[in-house]
Amino acid sequence: MFTKKPESGETVTKMGERPATPEPKSSPFTERPATFGKSSSPSSSTSSSKMVPSIIGEDLTITGNVTSKGEIQVDGEIQGDIHCGSLLLGDKSQVQGSVIAEDVVVRGKVVGSIRGLRVTLQAQSHVEGDIFHQSLAIEQGAYFEGKSRRSDDPMAEVKTPGGRSDKSSDSANPFSSRAAE
Repeated sequence: MFTKKPESGETVTKMGERPATPEPKSSPFTERPATFGKSSSPSSSTSSSKMVPSIIGEDLTITGNVTSKGEIQVDGEIQGDIHCGSLLLGDKSQVQGSVIAEDVVVRGKVVGSIRGLRVTLQAQSHVEGDIFHQSLAIEQGAYFEGKSRRSDDPMAEVKTPGGRSDKSSDSANPFSSRAAE
């Protein structure tokens, strides 16, 4: 019986009429919420389309290595190495292997080394392994067992063609120190 007076700028539609501009319907398949910021990798080509993360769900277990140039969100289990641009490990995620990404946010469990420019261990995280980083943040309540090493370029120290870790930056040949033994 009583009606509300429309405020200024508000459109009024009468019964039986259709609104002049229908509201666009959104579907969970047409857009995904942004999980974390877009990586600023100079090597990746930027286009006008927005990158959406690849999501590994809670019910998914991957045995093998996972590689992506973009963002990955893991809520399931990975038994292998992960190499990507940005990585978000969810609350129930489990990774058994090494992680290499520019941005790494850990909420779940990692057993293996982590290499990243920016690494964040959130309160519910559990990490058993070494962390090589440019910037590291550890929230109160996070579990971390391993060594933390700051490096200006933690991504460059990944592997040499011989398959060994390149930890000696003063020598071009990783086998030269072994030759004397």
